[in-house]
Amino acid sequence: MMAFGQFGSSFITGDGAKVDLNNGGATRYICAIQFLADTQFQALENMNGEVGSVSSVTAENKHNDATDGFGANAVAVDLSIGGSGATFPKGITIYGRWDFVELHSGTCVCYFAPRQKG
Repeated sequence: MMAFGQFGSSFITGDGAKVDLNNGGATRYICAIQFLADTQFQALENMNGEVGSVSSVTAENKHNDATDGFGANAVAVDLSIGGSGATFPKGITIYGRWDFVELHSGTCVCYFAPRQKG
């Protein structure tokens, strides 16, 4: 079990604030986002395009044991909504695997976890 903060975190606030772990050398990903104020995202990108985090995926196909993920037809579409999307209220925490977060408004703490090697 992981304690939040043990692998680091980032406090971001306001329009354009971001955490970018979307590069080949990144050793961490965002595993949880805690909202300190009502918040809207400009962009929220799933790690490696995988299904399983907040995204616009509406249907998932069967689990693929070979890749330990979902099959090719369950493509994750990143959440890029500007100011027209959902507002995440102050006080909640969402969990998933993201590698890029950009705010449209609000304040949050992004908690990190280590990426698996290999």
